[in-house]
Amino acid sequence: MARFNFKLRENRHEAADYDVEVVAEQGRLRYQIVLAQPVTAEGARGFVREPKAELFLLAVSNMVGEHTFYEAAADRDGRFRALVAEVAVADPDWFGRFVPWLRTGAMLRSASVVAALEGARAQVAAGIPGSRAVVGAALQRADEPGEALAYWLGRYGRSLPKPVKRGIADAAVRLYHQRSMLKYDTDGRAVRFGDVIELTHPVARDERQGELFRHALNRRHRRDGLPPASLPMLAARSALMAVPVQQRRAITDPAALGAAGMTWEALAGWRQDVMDAAAWESVIPTMGYFALLRNLRNFDQAGVSDEVAATVAARLADPHEVATSRVLPMRYLSAYNAAPSLRWSYPLELALQHALANVPALDGRTLILIDTSGSMNSTFSKDGTLRCWDAAAVFGLALAARAEDATVVSFASVSKVFPPVAGESVLAGVRRFRDGGWFLNSGTATEQALRQHYDGHDRVVILTDEQARAHRSADALDPVPEQVPLYTWNLAGYRISYAAAGRHRYTFGGLSDGAFAMIPLIETGDDGRWPF
Repeated sequence: MARFNFKLRENRHEAADYDVEVVAEQGRLRYQIVLAQPVTAEGARGFVREPKAELFLLAVSNMVGEHTFYEAAADRDGRFRALVAEVAVADPDWFGRFVPWLRTGAMLRSASVVAALEGARAQVAAGIPGSRAVVGAALQRADEPGEALAYWLGRYGRSLPKPVKRGIADAAVRLYHQRSMLKYDTDGRAVRFGDVIELTHPVARDERQGELFRHALNRRHRRDGLPPASLPMLAARSALMAVPVQQRRAITDPAALGAAGMTWEALAGWRQDVMDAAAWESVIPTMGYFALLRNLRNFDQAGVSDEVAATVAARLADPHEVATSRVLPMRYLSAYNAAPSLRWSYPLELALQHALANVPALDGRTLILIDTSGSMNSTFSKDGTLRCWDAAAVFGLALAARAEDATVVSFASVSKVFPPVAGESVLAGVRRFRDGGWFLNSGTATEQALRQHYDGHDRVVILTDEQARAHRSADALDPVPEQVPLYTWNLAGYRISYAAAGRHRYTFGGLSDGAFAMIPLIETGDDGRWPF
């Protein structure tokens, strides 16, 4: 047998070493390619995760269709689909718990919808039951049945397996009502409510929903007419649409606009005029939580009164509103950065505290390493306002704020300690981190940072994409003694890890705070691996 080695670049950056074995069998040569030693994107020795761990970390950091620093969107999405198909068949029970958690625990829409559909496809092909419930559980907003159907039609055509069809139909029955129709069943949608109803045949839960389904079909096929009396919100919207444009500016009664299911986007289009203070104040009482969060700058620019702003601030800081909104913690940083007025700073800080409720209070000494290398500059929001290192800074500083004695370090090719300021809020700390030159934007010397800053700490938390530079040890985490718990918070989900799995070495991931709650559980003996 002869063996040759070569390096294969599997996508734009990530590479691995492979061996080619050439074996002579009965006068013929047989070639076999085997993985020799994987390496990180920066050339350090790497480690391949088992499929469920790889899928978990990829899913919780995967904004479907988005490029990352080391992986093109098409490569990343293809890897995601392949992992979903493999795990859904290999461990259906785990997969059936994972997808609902991905949607409601990790609060990721696109990744959970794609996972549910691709998993259902693989399970149907393998003869495994149960995917109907998983598909239904992934769809939690009224536009998602249409998005799921659009995804399937775009990739696999009009032949819908029964579990996919019934799962989407279940979600339509649960989510379709008058307000959701007005908000989401618009001409700009590729798949309308009527398309979902025609292709999946949901059974209405009562006569009123039956009327709604029939009206959705009429709207889709341009047979509009007036909505029936049993659908008063739709009828009220029709009446408002009949008002001449020149008279619409005078209609600012919140009750009248609310009865017509008027969102701020619909109001702006209906008025065909700028959204002044009166317009905003008429619709603020019925705006959703995320809509309020996105429009703080617009409220200030329009001159919304302090009295109305106070009601917005109270909603932003309300713990129940925060919990039910399922807004990712990073969105509060985005709103904080965008809002020009100081009147939003304190309610946003309170809201972030509620959104980070699972971040534990840690006793003893904690070393927190925040990766600020160039690859952490990758965006994970479509508007480019949020980056991986923003998430690392938010979670790292939140953890430090709850810890008894924390050392926070920014690291890349070099590293330096971020000094604490007594009484500083997390959002103010993140702004100081960002504006003070703490984003170092160079390579990832994880081992070097640990050697420099680990000093008998009780635990270590590293927020990173794991793409470490070459190091002299067996893995990047060797400077930390084996008996010391070390938690890696992976914010990118690349295939290759920087360290081997083992006792007291834990890897979490995602853009919500859920998995942080596992740290004290692990340290008190409950070594549960998954947060679901």
